Amino acid sequence: MKVLIVGNGGREHAIAWKLAQSDQVEKLYCAPGNGGIAQVAECLPVAAEDIVGICQLAKEKAVDLAVIGPEVPLALGIVDELEKVGVRAFGPNKKCAQLEASKAFTKAFLDRHHIPTAGYQEFTDKEELLKAVGLYGYPMVLKADGLAAGKGVVIAENQEEAVQAIQEMMGDKIFGAAGEKVVVEEYLTGVEASMLCFVDQNTIVPMESAQDYKRIFDGDKGPNTGGMGTYSPSLLFNEELEERIRREILLPTLAGFQKDGLDFKGVLFIGLMIGEDGPKVIEFNNRFGDPETQSVLLRLETDLLDVFNAVIDNRLEEISLAWSPKKAVCVVLASGGYPGTYEKGKEITGLEQVEEEVLVFHAGTKLSQGQTVLTNGGRVLGVAVLGDTHEEARAKAFANVDKIHFEGMQVRRDIGLILKK
Repeated sequence: MKVLIVGNGGREHAIAWKLAQSDQVEKLYCAPGNGGIAQVAECLPVAAEDIVGICQLAKEKAVDLAVIGPEVPLALGIVDELEKVGVRAFGPNKKCAQLEASKAFTKAFLDRHHIPTAGYQEFTDKEELLKAVGLYGYPMVLKADGLAAGKGVVIAENQEEAVQAIQEMMGDKIFGAAGEKVVVEEYLTGVEASMLCFVDQNTIVPMESAQDYKRIFDGDKGPNTGGMGTYSPSLLFNEELEERIRREILLPTLAGFQKDGLDFKGVLFIGLMIGEDGPKVIEFNNRFGDPETQSVLLRLETDLLDVFNAVIDNRLEEISLAWSPKKAVCVVLASGGYPGTYEKGKEITGLEQVEEEVLVFHAGTKLSQGQTVLTNGGRVLGVAVLGDTHEEARAKAFANVDKIHFEGMQVRRDIGLILKK
């Protein structure tokens, strides 16, 4: 099969790396790709958000399957458009993509189907929201309703921070149209975890668990990012918790999709808070998480192409996912200044010194004309490692992180540790 991956981040590099292992993949393309993806796929200069361009490319290259990585093209309806031109596509349609494109849509879905989540209210008027400052006490959780590249959540510790966040979201419009509606949520305590699930019309199958680290600094301090690292499986999970998640969250979610006429086919990412009163849903995403994918796919032993085709054909129940018992850790290397403003074009050195069995997934990189690897984004690389034990994987990951350098490089040193809140 000829397969086209849409996107240019670390998640797409991990998907490309995994699909390249399949005997069924005859040719692998990626649009637009990056410096690392170019090692396993032919990269083509079409932006992920260029829906018309992606459809034309898929037809020109006689692509059998398109795999959509990022959330923006999904929200724009890329799956619907690819299907119109006769190209099979892995990912949810535009209607289902609202589960990530609108926080309010998801909260209403969770509430309607009695799925555990934080209490919430939504606001479209800045003055009304300012009157409601401290609605659930502090910390106060404020979420831009629309897509904001994983950065549209502010956890305000006091009234001053809350007022500033409201002004930035609804007054200064730092997230553009995404902040025209703001969802205020009750602050949940516990430890965050992530669960990725394959979903078709009849079946929901969780992948192995992972834990993500959203804040930029050690100890879960500083502003939210798209994710500074992950490990899998999560040390928080046991059979009792997994069964409770299946019973209270996964099965009601699938039933809710069916009841609401949401023909969801693809990956459902569930952000969870594991607290004293059990698991609650923080968010839904419509695609593989980033950087969760980099650690989870490292452990998947089943042919990923088989899974994608089964989901599209509503045959997911026929697939048995096989997982390595090894532990995975992925540490993100980010640009100085991220998640705020940062410079691009910094030379990356030391990649050739990384151990052979260690994977370096490229997220924000590009190749110069002289084939030097340069930084080209906020999150630049993900160093991903398998180990027989959690501690071994973590130690090896950081040993190899320390071989890589670029000006201003930011790394969290507590990836792989449980952070109590």
